[in-house]
Amino acid sequence: MSVELPIHGSSPDASYTLSPSKILCLGLNYADHIRESVSVQVSGFTPDVPREPVLFPKTPNTLVGPGEPIRIPSILAEYAFEDARTDHEAELALIVGTRMKDVDPEHALDYLYGCTCANDVSQRNIQNADRSGWYRGKSFDTFCPVGPIVVPIGQMPDIHSLDISCRVNGRTAQSGNTSEMIFSVEYLLSFLSRNFTLEPGDLILTGTPSGVGPIYPGDVVDIEITGIGILSNPVL
Repeated sequence: MSVELPIHGSSPDASYTLSPSKILCLGLNYADHIRESVSVQVSGFTPDVPREPVLFPKTPNTLVGPGEPIRIPSILAEYAFEDARTDHEAELALIVGTRMKDVDPEHALDYLYGCTCANDVSQRNIQNADRSGWYRGKSFDTFCPVGPIVVPIGQMPDIHSLDISCRVNGRTAQSGNTSEMIFSVEYLLSFLSRNFTLEPGDLILTGTPSGVGPIYPGDVVDIEITGIGILSNPVL
């Protein structure tokens, strides 16, 4: 799967084709989100601040662009969950620009191409029930909307002081700032590069602030981040 996004500050027809070999995601990177973990009720969520980044993957079939629908998976009907819950998660997404392996934190930003908004859509019932962990609940088709543009890293405001929010049908559900991250962008990139070889185009989701909540068919979800804009997707 790939998504074509305009490049900020370039000519009107310039675009970036986002086609990652890996989508790597960080869980529990905002303290307020850890504190709401009881209400989210997902296996692996505890009140403890993690000692190192909590990682999980999303698969490339999850990618969709601005305006494309988030589709609630039809297989949920087979489970007849008493309270089927699929959640939004507003996140800053990083796009790797240069191959990374064993990179020190102080040089990590040099390897980034840019940033965009992402919605780490999560099917909580599956995520909580699967014995294999979070893989399936995070990787249904359309569960990673991205956009609306790619901002090259050199054109971004201070990456550690970005307002990040999610609105559902115009109502603010999440409101935070990247300054609240437990693990900085530089530390996260370095940690990832010491575990996996990061290739150009790989996508990294950096965690979500508190306020995650359910979405339903008919909703419209807007993710907004300072300097990037608004990623808007309907839910079907």
